[in-house]
Amino acid sequence: MLSRLLKEHQAKQNERKELQERRRREATAAATCLTEALVDHLNVGVAQAYINQRKLDNEVKTLQVQASQFAKQTAQWINMVENFNQALKEIGDVENWARSIEMDMRTISTALEYMHKGPVQPTSS
Repeated sequence: MLSRLLKEHQAKQNERKELQERRRREATAAATCLTEALVDHLNVGVAQAYINQRKLDNEVKTLQVQASQFAKQTAQWINMVENFNQALKEIGDVENWARSIEMDMRTISTALEYMHKGPVQPTSS
């Protein structure tokens, strides 16, 4: 009877050990699955952040090139406007010079006409 109790006790202990081992394996497998799921979830976010960063870097490079081109074009436009402004000033200077010469020529012409006709004689009325 004692040996039977001992055998039953050992059988129950073995069952408990097997149950405990099975539960430990299940818990380990579940923890592994959970860990992998969490890591996968984090990796997706990290991968997306990396992709976004690469896109941003490319956009920054493109924007820098475009900004440089725009700055060069703007400088060319400013230069063209300054040249045009200078040309307009020169045209205005030439126009004023031409008016001045024209006035001088009229004065000379009037003086020559006056000299050519001689003094105006008073008319008797």
